[in-house]
Amino acid sequence: QKNGVSNGTLYKKTFIEHFEQAPMYVAVLTFLGFGVGTVFGYLRDFMRAWGLEKRNVAAEREEQKDFVPLYQDFENFYTRNLYMRIRDNWNRPICSVPGPQFDLMERVTDDYNWTFRFTGRTIKNVINMGSYNYLGFAETDVNALKTVTIELQKYGTGICSTRQEMGTLDKHVELEKLVAKFLGVEDAMVFGMGFATNSMNIPALVGKGCLILSDELNHTSLVLGARLSGATIRIFKHNNMQSLETLLRDAIVYGQPRSRRAWRKIIILVEGIYSMEGSIVRLPELVTLKKKYKAYLYLDEAHSIGAVGATGRGVVEYFGMSPDDIDVLMGTFTKSFGAAGGYIAGKKDLVDFLRTHSHSAVYATSMCPPVAEQIIRAMKCLMGLDGTTQGLQRVRQLGKNTRYFRRRLHEMGFIIYGNDDSPVVPLLLYMPGKIGAFARRMLEKNIGVVVVGFPATPITESRARFCVSAAHTREMLDTVLNALDELGDFLHLKYSRYSKSSHPELYEETRLE
Repeated sequence: QKNGVSNGTLYKKTFIEHFEQAPMYVAVLTFLGFGVGTVFGYLRDFMRAWGLEKRNVAAEREEQKDFVPLYQDFENFYTRNLYMRIRDNWNRPICSVPGPQFDLMERVTDDYNWTFRFTGRTIKNVINMGSYNYLGFAETDVNALKTVTIELQKYGTGICSTRQEMGTLDKHVELEKLVAKFLGVEDAMVFGMGFATNSMNIPALVGKGCLILSDELNHTSLVLGARLSGATIRIFKHNNMQSLETLLRDAIVYGQPRSRRAWRKIIILVEGIYSMEGSIVRLPELVTLKKKYKAYLYLDEAHSIGAVGATGRGVVEYFGMSPDDIDVLMGTFTKSFGAAGGYIAGKKDLVDFLRTHSHSAVYATSMCPPVAEQIIRAMKCLMGLDGTTQGLQRVRQLGKNTRYFRRRLHEMGFIIYGNDDSPVVPLLLYMPGKIGAFARRMLEKNIGVVVVGFPATPITESRARFCVSAAHTREMLDTVLNALDELGDFLHLKYSRYSKSSHPELYEETRLE
């Protein structure tokens, strides 16, 4: 149930993560649920084929039946027969800033989620438990956004040029210097899109004859970047250092397939916080392996920068390590900074190389100046350069909210994944029928949640994913927790066999009564 590492030479504090397995009956019922759904899906496809039910999906024209099909029918089976039944729980349109509370546009469906229509009403003050607003910088305070407004009036909304042509402004230079200072590295480069920061820069760093060792749960942007690079890719088990070391040892001993030549580069791709599991990378062990086998380390801190560490400087600070131990530091500004875009930081030689070879620098439009100013504003607040301690208070409040929320869920008997200090909190639902019921009932209680299922997760591990924010008040969290407690009993979601008492002071270890 727990995966812990005690104090030692590598870890300066206890490192505990929870990955409790569900009881056997839950797994059986989950597979049974998908089996029943599949049987009814085939039945409905049969009815559609014979005109007994309206066909809402695209189909090949009769005159094209002898052509190669544009898409495989079975690939769409899951979408039209299972996902469509609960589609109303995703892509809900909001009409306010995604702060700790937001407003939703009410919509209804008359054809079982194939189409939606708006009622014209707004659901007000929904508690937002799904947005990556870790430090609460998604805000509309006029005073806080004053500098952003000034930059908007000065520069406008966009640049319409790439960084290599006429798209590098003084704001970009200022931001890059600030990012480098914040991270404690020599240099940094910023990009207008977080996803492209990975997918467009990894191919510039590795290519044919190189080996990528990638965690099995890495984000799609890392996966796409690795595939586009043309390098050989091998997968190691999630956060499993034994699995990684086996691959590293084999790579050194055997070299490239067939030729047996040594690999040009070996690079390890990992994330700081994994956004579906809530787990934190085992960075001290990873750095030890990287140094032992002379590999490079690429660390994606999209969810960890700002969210963990004493002053919000990510997993490097969280483990008390030096940023010099990581070859490529990557992160995004969409989560903790209330903005958009991403960065790559490290040695000056690395950043200078990317300025000339990065596909984003050559082809992509530069980050717009108002967004750059928002990042500068948030980062200065974190660093205390605005003359206040508000940034530090936000980081500490996020830590308090995270530990409180996780502890209460664990006490209630829910199975939750991840590290105790991770603000990403996955709550396991398992059965497909409970995904829609959970999200709909939470919205009835004015709480907005994100539910996730296959293929984004393993087929037996559907879940709700909560993102805790520093902007959440204790009253908001208690409202959510009380709703979860009630809903957990109603939907029978409290599967944990290791829950603690919510009043441990009433019990003594030696007296079970």
